[in-house]
Amino acid sequence: MVRTRVGYAGGTAKDPTYYNLGDHTEAVQIDYDPTQVSYQELLDAFWAGHNPTAPALSRQYMSILFLHSEEQRELATEARDREAARRQTSIYTEIVPASQFYLAEGYHQKYYLRQAPELMGEFSLIYPEEADFVASTAGARVNGYLGGHGTLVAVQEEVGELGLAPDAADRLLEMVRASGR
Repeated sequence: MVRTRVGYAGGTAKDPTYYNLGDHTEAVQIDYDPTQVSYQELLDAFWAGHNPTAPALSRQYMSILFLHSEEQRELATEARDREAARRQTSIYTEIVPASQFYLAEGYHQKYYLRQAPELMGEFSLIYPEEADFVASTAGARVNGYLGGHGTLVAVQEEVGELGLAPDAADRLLEMVRASGR
């Protein structure tokens, strides 16, 4: 994963915020390297990561895929149909063209990383500007590891490339090790 950012998409209101969302849906914007992970693998993670068989209680939390190409539309539609057949029920996920994406407020970004003050302190030194932190690949990677994605072996292989000081790198490894992955 190159970068993830949370925000709001799919609506018509200008400059939505968490407390003034309008008709937008909470969304995750993913920048990825297709030589490392395929769009199909991202779709597999999407379907596995939530229950698309329940109608949304509100637009804010609906299941929706925002598409950036015709190829993505075809793959997403095929994946939705396979998922419906596998689950033998209706899928309520909307599949629509991408529209304006608005970044969520800073305190919503990199949620799991923000729960680890000793690592956040390190990232604050590396990225003194909030926008740089939100856009950072290292922040997205560490946030994912802290959120339960990836193995200890994966962290061990990558930790030297994250730009962390030795103490912070050791703390990250300790936290992932403690999680039992």
